[in-house]
Amino acid sequence: MLLSEGQMSDYKGAALMLEALPKAKALLGDRGYDADWFRAALADRKIATCIPPRANRKVAIPHDAILYRQRHKIEIMFGRLKDWRRIHTRYDRCAHTFMSAICIAATVIFWRN
Repeated sequence: MLLSEGQMSDYKGAALMLEALPKAKALLGDRGYDADWFRAALADRKIATCIPPRANRKVAIPHDAILYRQRHKIEIMFGRLKDWRRIHTRYDRCAHTFMSAICIAATVIFWRN
């Protein structure tokens, strides 16, 4: 897992996570991950990309819209984590304490469902 700064762009976070990605058939991502270098790096690892193109692309890159609909599960997970006030408002100043709170909340959410 990677906990990055709030102002850090998705590109920088993707570059840091690239080596740690597990073997997968496809990667679902939002428009923030639409970069040619990221798509090429995933293609080198034989991972298909399901990332919609940014609005400012001159030539739109097609994506699997049916597979992309599965991304709502990720958004639901973030919504459930943000139900926890401590995580939503980020009370913790230290990154390791904040990550610990996320892990505890994720464990409780998993256990309750």
